[in-house]
Amino acid sequence: MSHADVQDYYGKVLQGSQDLKTNACCSPDDLSDALKSALSNVHDEVLSRYYGCGLIAPEMLEGARVLDLGSGSGRDVYALAQFVGEAGFVVGVDMTEEQLEVARRHQDWHRERFGYGKSNVEFHQGYIEKLDALPLEEGSFDVIVSNCVLNLAMDKPAVLREAFRLLKPGGEMYFSDVYADRRVPEALRSDPVLYGECLSGALYWNDFEYMARAAGFGDPRLVTHRELTVENPELEAKVAPIKFMSATYRLFKLDLEPECEDYGQAVIYKGTMQGAPHLFELDAGHRIETGRVFPVCGNTFKMLKETRFAPHFEFIGDFSSHYGVFAGCGATSPFDSLSETGAAQAGGSCC
Repeated sequence: MSHADVQDYYGKVLQGSQDLKTNACCSPDDLSDALKSALSNVHDEVLSRYYGCGLIAPEMLEGARVLDLGSGSGRDVYALAQFVGEAGFVVGVDMTEEQLEVARRHQDWHRERFGYGKSNVEFHQGYIEKLDALPLEEGSFDVIVSNCVLNLAMDKPAVLREAFRLLKPGGEMYFSDVYADRRVPEALRSDPVLYGECLSGALYWNDFEYMARAAGFGDPRLVTHRELTVENPELEAKVAPIKFMSATYRLFKLDLEPECEDYGQAVIYKGTMQGAPHLFELDAGHRIETGRVFPVCGNTFKMLKETRFAPHFEFIGDFSSHYGVFAGCGATSPFDSLSETGAAQAGGSCC
């Protein structure tokens, strides 16, 4: 597969979301009220050319600089433009000329619809593996998003490395993509329909986590995931027995440890984030109720204290005392299998 094949599929073969042959590049129906409201202000033509697999509207975007990798016709850019407000800015990057033409054609329409004095979005044509070729300043973005596009990239590690470079310290990459339960055979990767439908370019989830860490994103956090069913008998037979899922991850540009370590720390959520008065969900394993003392590992402590989320939490503890691996989070310590009974039965032998 090549960039030209993907450009042809998304620029010429697909003329609208109704042309998709599977449901892999389709978002779920359970949109938040805030996102539904934002999408109601997006032009119909932009919506009709949308191909995505997840929801990429993280919390606390007011005034933020956001970069959308693989922005297509601009649906997510224009939705996020409302969340960042007139003081924020959203940049979309896509390689497909036909998609960008749709996005740019309606730029003034959206500015007027939002009631902004000037547009707070811009679009660049380019490859997400080669962001250094675009006029994007290193360390200039608070949040980077992407919706079902990493699987289409020819050089996926390069995308992650470039995202890390462009983020500010404490910034976040928040994105959805398709993943496989095993490595996809090379023969399937050369199928233009399977690749264009976001299936045969999907990463084995464990390979993705390794790539993310290698790019500098320690401790990738899974936010949501759901099973994908192909719902096309011919294509389903081709990919069987591989299983696919759509998953949203958040990756932070922070100095994090390889594992979740226990320093006796805790946080208290103040309930002050808009739309989340009772509960803040950092990821699938951290649902933090308002007012509750919530013990956290050192990495989670940093994800909250050294990012845009800090004003909304009280922080208890520091890094002065270490108590080993955080129970129920991260790696399993070999000491977990020991007990007083087991130690006694060992008979005192060593090494």
